[in-house]
Amino acid sequence: MRKVEIVNRIADETDITKVKAEEAVDAILDELKDSLCRGESVVLRRFGTFQVREKHARLGRNPKTGEEAEIPARRVVRFKSGKFFKDVVNGDD
Repeated sequence: MRKVEIVNRIADETDITKVKAEEAVDAILDELKDSLCRGESVVLRRFGTFQVREKHARLGRNPKTGEEAEIPARRVVRFKSGKFFKDVVNGDD
């Protein structure tokens, strides 16, 4: 599912315009990004948790050539789904 499909479904289910629905989706996503950039976790009850994790620099290998390569330190986003969300996805309602 793409963002435009989410916007369309929200607009249909809530009887608001697609423009307002897109503004709402954008506001939610912007707040999620801003919180993660500040290093805060985002907890959505019954859905899951987004967290920023630090990956340390390390030495890796190029799989094609076998040559060693430095992999720089970076921050990655991790999502851990909540129990209710897992149950719904698995059909355990």
